[in-house]
Amino acid sequence: MFSFELLGFFAGALTTSAFIPQVYKTWKTKSAKDVSMPMFLIFAAGTAAWIIYGFVFWKPPIFVSNLIILMLAAWQIILKIKYDRAQALNKKGE
Repeated sequence: MFSFELLGFFAGALTTSAFIPQVYKTWKTKSAKDVSMPMFLIFAAGTAAWIIYGFVFWKPPIFVSNLIILMLAAWQIILKIKYDRAQALNKKGE
């Protein structure tokens, strides 16, 4: 019999993996100029809310996938701050 929880984990894996190319590109190019900080902050807050929801109602696919997504979003936010500061310092030095 098909388990809908497996479907939830599959959906979580897909939505989680969608963040990997953006984080990788930012890390590889060392540039985040086209990344929207407000979008990622709002998204991180929403993801945190989904983590709480998934934990309270014990929905492991929601809890686990959003926990990983939150870590990827946090990494993207950190890279955005780091590379934006580096670009600002480089412009001042020119």
